[in-house]
Amino acid sequence: MSVPYDTAYEPSEPSESPEPHSPEEHLERLLGRALNSFDLPDEVMGRLGSALAHNSTLHSAHHSSGLHRETYRHTWLLADASVLTLWELVHNTAPGAAPTHEVYADEEEAGVATSRLPLPPDPPPCGRPVLLDLPPDPEPRHAYAPDDSADHARRLLRRAENPDGDHPGPQVVRLLRAAFAHQITPAFGRPCLTGELRLCFSLYEHAFLLFDGGETSLWEVEHTLTPDGRHVCEVYDTEEAARAAMERRAQEWTRSRGTRTQG
Repeated sequence: MSVPYDTAYEPSEPSESPEPHSPEEHLERLLGRALNSFDLPDEVMGRLGSALAHNSTLHSAHHSSGLHRETYRHTWLLADASVLTLWELVHNTAPGAAPTHEVYADEEEAGVATSRLPLPPDPPPCGRPVLLDLPPDPEPRHAYAPDDSADHARRLLRRAENPDGDHPGPQVVRLLRAAFAHQITPAFGRPCLTGELRLCFSLYEHAFLLFDGGETSLWEVEHTLTPDGRHVCEVYDTEEAARAAMERRAQEWTRSRGTRTQG
């Protein structure tokens, strides 16, 4: 269960406001309800002071015979574009008892604490407990730099000259409005230098980090495979589409060169 960074879910408490929390407020609430928050390393607390955004995800849950435990994964995006995770264990010690909250800086420590809980064995099949174990959310694939990334996406799409009319669609454009960090990575070819007369052909991935913790990419093809050698930019929403376009441009350029040679 993933939710947007700025409206991130946290285990509810009757006194809490339903309004979205800032990263600082989210951390304060988490530490305030955890019985062992004082055990968190000073280094972890120091890094969390630069948090820019946060996200909470249900990692696993087990409910059986009135007892329950849930593990939540709380992730913060820091000012240096790194990611820091805290693991929250929520459980009751007796059927109907108020929940107990614990927090850990290491997933293995949270797992050890979970294994010590007094959960009963599974009942017969007709009353089988609800057991949900989800794979951990992947860490972001890129070293993102927080920036005016939504505007970067708009400018990239605005300068695109896709001759086949296969620009990224409205759904992609709307998705990129939620981008707040990005990274540009060369994927093929060599840089296109301004004013250079030699053949230029390169591919770049523009990776964007979204407020809901998701990631998406635009793929930019830069080349001078035009009749007059003019530098152009094309943008696609998948690497496959971008590489297919590169192949088409190379074939068209080769054919045009052959025609001029024969003429």
